[in-house]
Amino acid sequence: MNSAQSQNVTPRMMMYSQDGFGLGHMRRTTSIANQVVRANPGAAILTMADSRLGQFFESSTNHDYLKLPSILKAGPGDWRAVSLPLSFSAVSSMRCELIRSAVLSYQPHVLLVDHMPHGAMGELIPTLAALRNSGAPTKIVLGLRDILDAPEVVRRRWSLEGAYEAIERYYDTVLVYGNREVFDLAEQYGFSPTVRDRMVYTGYVCTPQTARYTARARAKYLSSSDTQTKLIVAMAGGGADAYPMMRALLDALPAISAQQKVYLAIIAGPFMPAEQRRDLEARTRGLPARVSLSVNDTLSYIEAADLTIAMAGYNTTMEILRSGKRAILIPRRGPSAEQRMRAQLFAERDWVEMIDPDDLDTERVVAQVCGALDRGPRMPELHRPDISGVTTSADVLLDMMDAASAAENLEALELGLQLPLAA
Repeated sequence: MNSAQSQNVTPRMMMYSQDGFGLGHMRRTTSIANQVVRANPGAAILTMADSRLGQFFESSTNHDYLKLPSILKAGPGDWRAVSLPLSFSAVSSMRCELIRSAVLSYQPHVLLVDHMPHGAMGELIPTLAALRNSGAPTKIVLGLRDILDAPEVVRRRWSLEGAYEAIERYYDTVLVYGNREVFDLAEQYGFSPTVRDRMVYTGYVCTPQTARYTARARAKYLSSSDTQTKLIVAMAGGGADAYPMMRALLDALPAISAQQKVYLAIIAGPFMPAEQRRDLEARTRGLPARVSLSVNDTLSYIEAADLTIAMAGYNTTMEILRSGKRAILIPRRGPSAEQRMRAQLFAERDWVEMIDPDDLDTERVVAQVCGALDRGPRMPELHRPDISGVTTSADVLLDMMDAASAAENLEALELGLQLPLAA
């Protein structure tokens, strides 16, 4: 590389996201990637992920995507291949080699690992070790959402799987996409003082996008002249386990309609099994309700609704919090306690309302929904949450990228000066 070339090192970031059966991790990493490129249009970002939906969310320029063979976590320590008719060990070995090859070839200035410090079943460890042994200047960053699971579950699994050891050994920084005053992740999950010193609580990460067609979203269900009907929007991210919630709402809809004039818009999600979606569609017959598979702009539907009813996945919840609109969260029953914990903590602060997933009888649902509609379309304005996480995270990552690329520029320049002149 000559001295002229050495002045043009492109800041490079790589992101690892394991999200085989959902949308949450994809949504969060895409939002952060878009913010990084928005702040530095010259940055290059490559995401490694295994979602079957590929680039489901609109991405910025300079951002490409490497698809890994999909795997699914069926339970603690129990992983399976999703599409390939191969053993998990065969698919895992393939993924491990793909990740290692891609990272060492791309040579990122920052590697951002989402959620799993050691990767699925430890698949990241060979790559992290290779980076450290190579002397590469790559800064390795772990990004953790606000709540992972019940503390006793995380402590047990991460100790068994070597996750704590991986963080201690390989990671320079840990970004926590949450608020320490709401949930002290370091304390709850027993991180060491050394790791705590590397932690940055960013606030909650929410897409910086804004609602684009609120009026059009509402007009899909209600005419502009209809000022009496209340629009209820029910959504659940990917929708893989949303059927019990959606069915409970449809079962309650006749009794709700007897008290208030409403229309129920159900967004089933792209991962809801087809037979469950067809059952919901059949149940809407004769009711003021419609089922959609997915929508392009969930923010517009939240803004258009008089009441949003959703599961308590991270990204959907953050979009609701940013809107300030009235919402009821119905967390998934399990296997993880994450959603139930989040919904309870946020309901205690009057940021949302909540129905426990074990209390979905019709009478309870009717009372909660009608009460929420009576309380109006907006939640109290006091003590709103900090949702600046996408900007804070991007700023931290950009500082690291700039420092590493500047060091690479300097090293290349010094090397160029040392080269003998051509005869």
